[in-house]
Amino acid sequence: MTAVLEHANLTVAEPTDTAAWMEKVFGWRIRWQGPALNGGYTVHVGSKDSYLALYSPANDLAEPHPRYANKGALNHLAVVVEDIERTEAAVREQGFTPMNHADYEPGLRFYFLDDQGVEYEVVQYD
Repeated sequence: MTAVLEHANLTVAEPTDTAAWMEKVFGWRIRWQGPALNGGYTVHVGSKDSYLALYSPANDLAEPHPRYANKGALNHLAVVVEDIERTEAAVREQGFTPMNHADYEPGLRFYFLDDQGVEYEVVQYD
């Protein structure tokens, strides 16, 4: 049996705001939202098979850390899309800047940082 990633959990400032741009850029839907750990709030956004749990603690306790510098830290999330040009336009419409475009095996890709500093890789396979 092969394991399948069901979800990842990210801490963000405003889960509903993050979910809103993800719906517009990736075509995802909110699957669930409500109270969460330690008085926080969580929004599950994604497809029917997988999602991101967007968590916000009751108090802003998280200290900023340099990207790629901490062991165990998230470096980026990759999302496979059917139309990379449409997705790139949607990324720009949300005010994010696509960067590091590449065309190498197995497909096209670009990256962008969201307003929380999370890096996303967008991939379209041939």
